[in-house]
Amino acid sequence: MEQRLIQSPQMIQAMQILQLPLLDLSERIDQELLENPFLEVIEPERDASDPGASTQDNNRSEDGTTEDGGAEGMLDLLERIDRDFGDGTRSRQQVSGEDGDRKYEAMMNTPETAETFAHSVLAQVSSLELSPREQTVLEYVIWSLDERGYLTETPATLAAELTLEVQRTLQPSTSTSPVAAVIADDEAEAAPAEDLEHRDLSPDEMVVTEDEVRDALERLREAVHPGLGALDLRECLLLQLPAAGLWTPLMRKLVEDHLDDVRSNRLPQIAKATGQNIEDVKASIELLQRLDPAPGSGFGDASAEVIHPEVIVELDDDGVVVRLDRERTPELRMSPVYQTKDYRQKLKEGSKEEREWVKKRLEAASWFIDALLQRQSTLERIANALFRRQRRFLERGEEALMPLRMQEIADEVGVHISTVSRAVAGKYAQTPRGIFSLKFFFVGGTTKASGEETSQISVKERIKKIVGAEDVRKPLSDEGIAKALEEQDGIKIARRTVTKYRKALEIPSSTQRRQY
Repeated sequence: MEQRLIQSPQMIQAMQILQLPLLDLSERIDQELLENPFLEVIEPERDASDPGASTQDNNRSEDGTTEDGGAEGMLDLLERIDRDFGDGTRSRQQVSGEDGDRKYEAMMNTPETAETFAHSVLAQVSSLELSPREQTVLEYVIWSLDERGYLTETPATLAAELTLEVQRTLQPSTSTSPVAAVIADDEAEAAPAEDLEHRDLSPDEMVVTEDEVRDALERLREAVHPGLGALDLRECLLLQLPAAGLWTPLMRKLVEDHLDDVRSNRLPQIAKATGQNIEDVKASIELLQRLDPAPGSGFGDASAEVIHPEVIVELDDDGVVVRLDRERTPELRMSPVYQTKDYRQKLKEGSKEEREWVKKRLEAASWFIDALLQRQSTLERIANALFRRQRRFLERGEEALMPLRMQEIADEVGVHISTVSRAVAGKYAQTPRGIFSLKFFFVGGTTKASGEETSQISVKERIKKIVGAEDVRKPLSDEGIAKALEEQDGIKIARRTVTKYRKALEIPSSTQRRQY
C-alpha cells in the first residue's frame, strides 16, 4: 500500500529560512511583506514624549486598530481579492483617486532577486507527476544539496532527519487567529463531514525510508542532471558515465581506483595497473575531463558574496555574551487590521473563493512568522553553545582555538547534526578577534604530550611562526618542523601531516624557501 505523508509547507519553509544568510533573509522578509497583506512589521514603541504618539492613540478604535489604517488596509485587501477573483469592476482609484494600490505597485516594481541553485532546480522538477509525499521528500532532498550539487549527508541520514521533522510538524498547534477561526466556523457549516475528518497517519506512515530518499534522487537525476546528489567526486563521475556513453571497464577503473593518479599525472602507474598502453590511458582521461565535477554550478545566478555578521559576540566580566543582529530581521506579526468586527463580517459575506484566498494567506503568514522565530531560537542556542566552548579563542586568538565537532554542539543543544550544519552555513560572527564564518570554529585537532587537546588551526599557526623564525639560509625541512613542534610545544605529528598543513598555508618547501 502506498504510504501517505502530509506535505508540510511549514517544514520545508523552516528549513529554507534556517539556512538563509542574513542578507538573503532580509530580502526574503521584504518579499513576504510585499506579497502577503496579513504580515506587518512591529514598529518600536514610541517614547512618551513623542507628540505623534498621542495622536496615534486617539485614532485607535475599540478593536485595537487605527481608523485610517484600518480603512486603508481593508480597502487594500478587498481590491486584491477582487483583482484575483472578481470581474475587475472594483477599482481602487474610485475610492482614493491617484493613490492606487501602493503595496501592489511596489511589489511589481521591485527588481527580481537572483535565483538560487535550489529554486532553479525546483523549477525544473515542477512538472513531474508526484504524490504529495513524493513531492515533500524530493523538495527536502533538493534543499539538502550544497552549491556544487552534492549531498552533504547520506540518504539514510536524510530519511531519519525528515522523519523527525514530520513528527514535529504533526504536533497540534495551540494558537488560532481570529480570522482563521471565522473561516473555520463558516466552512464547518457548509463542508461535508468527510471533508473535515482528521487525516491521522499511522506510525509506519510517519517514517520516511531510505528507499524513498533514493527514489527521489533517481527522479532528480533523470529530470535535471545525472550527477546531482552524489556524496563525493568519485560517485558524481560514476553517475555520469552511463549517460555519457562511457560505461567501459577502463573508464570505471579510472574513476573508482585512479582519481589521485589522474590528478598527479601518473600515467605510467595507471597504464601498468590497468594493463593498457599510455595512449589509451591519455585518451580515456581526456574523455573523463569532459564530465561535470560540480553539476550544481550551472544552476542559479552567481553573485558576489557580501559578508554581514549576524552573530555578535562580546566578552564581559560575567563571561561570553552572544546576541543576534536584529536590525535586518524585524519582528513580524499578523496584522490586526483584519481582525476587526467589520472585516470579519465582510469576510463571512464573501464568496468561497475569497475565503479560501484569505485562508491560504493567513496560513502562509503564520508559517513564515513561526519559521523566523524557530530560526532565531536555533541560531542563538547554537551560537551560545559554540562560543562557550571557544572562549579561549575570544581571549587569546586563533592559537587557542579548541577542537570542536558539530555533533558535540548538536548533542548539547538537542538538535540533529544537520540542523547545526544548516544553521551555521553562510553565517558570520563579529568577535573581539574579528569577523569569522561560524564554520571556522568547527575544527579537528590533536593531543599534546601533556594530554591537552589543540586544534588544527592552532597547529598551523605554530608552523607559520616556526617557519617565520627560521634561518633563511638553512630552512627547516618538514621533518625539522615536526621536531620543533614536539620540542617547543609538545605537539607530536607526522612529517606528512606537517607537509599537508604547510601546503594548506601555501608555504613553499624548504628548497624553495632557501636564500643564497
